[in-house]
Amino acid sequence: MEPQAQDGIVALPSPPGGGHLADNIVFFARALRKAGLKIGPAAIADAIEAVEAIGIGSREEFHAALCSTFVKRHEDLAVFDEAFRLFWRSRDLVQKMIAMMSPIALDNREKEKPKPGETRAGDALLGDRNDRRPQRETPDIEIDARFTTSGSEVLRRMDFAQMSAAEIAVAKKELARLKLPLDSVRTRRFVSAHAPVRIDPRATMRSALRNGGSLILPRYRKAREMQPPLVVLADISGSMSQYTRIFLHFLHVLTERRRRVHTFLFGTRLTNVTRAMRHKDPDQALDECTAAVRDWSGGTRIGETLKEFNRLWARRVLGQGAIVLLITDGLERDGVELLETEMDRLHRSCRRLIWLNPLLRFEGFEPRARGVRTMLPHVDEFRPVHNLLSLADLVSALSAGRAGAYDPRRFLAKL
Repeated sequence: MEPQAQDGIVALPSPPGGGHLADNIVFFARALRKAGLKIGPAAIADAIEAVEAIGIGSREEFHAALCSTFVKRHEDLAVFDEAFRLFWRSRDLVQKMIAMMSPIALDNREKEKPKPGETRAGDALLGDRNDRRPQRETPDIEIDARFTTSGSEVLRRMDFAQMSAAEIAVAKKELARLKLPLDSVRTRRFVSAHAPVRIDPRATMRSALRNGGSLILPRYRKAREMQPPLVVLADISGSMSQYTRIFLHFLHVLTERRRRVHTFLFGTRLTNVTRAMRHKDPDQALDECTAAVRDWSGGTRIGETLKEFNRLWARRVLGQGAIVLLITDGLERDGVELLETEMDRLHRSCRRLIWLNPLLRFEGFEPRARGVRTMLPHVDEFRPVHNLLSLADLVSALSAGRAGAYDPRRFLAKL
């Protein structure tokens, strides 16, 4: 039976016993749940009622009705859009999908990079069908794997935006196993010491008074060392939405295992989510962050948000040699005059400013955007942050000195 189309929407063939559109919505909800979206029976019932209320007028209205009931988190929108495109597809795409699943000759052309969320949506919709395909008998071939990479190494180098739901779950476990740095800085305060580093006059006199002054034994002290504060400014605008949730998992690991970690999210406004990130349950922490932010996946106003941070929070959190992690692609929407002023002020207020930019995943990256060119002279390091390997390198770099390979002057020479 051919699928019946109405205004661009294709209803799947009705199952024996008189199925209808509600059944297809239930099947679609199951696929979304398998792709990682949190969908319960109440959301499915609401979606059916919404479709019945508005009718099937156009594909856009149908998409909006399902999106408003099934998408609860901003970062799930890309997965929903891709799943909607695959599930409620047109007739010409049905024939393409059949052709894709048929035996064909090997294609040695370079494959196009999948869209964000396409891998998770495709696995949820076509995973079971691929598992049911008969396995071909292939001859045993011995392969010398001395110069090949393992599955874990491939996962460490895989872009977060192209991971499936299962791979993202594994990546979260890998983040939980990261070894945090043991960096420390000297403070102006002193603590008692057994080694003869520096004589402590007060402690020496107090000890002599206890003995009546007949015996004076020297007491020593040393400078107190402590981990510096770690301040994170993370961009959650639309251009960064495909990386936001995995970054928040990484920041939750830092907050759980390290003292004095302050997390701020910004798009068009600044939001302090430090208290929300202190929950032990990472899913609860991330849900509270999502609820606290009003401008998720919106525009970007880096200059205005940095101005607000420098004015309201810099004196509170940037003391004692603080390190600042700035996670953004640098695509500023407004003018760059304010951005340059606030970046210079932020750079002078902290001990070390590290800019993490996912655009560095491209080999031929050049600082052509105005925001990128303005921010580069005011950072100490310019690092990529798009996979597990880059995050592991960042953790190691926090306890080490400045790395020459990530010196921003390499990119400034191209300006």
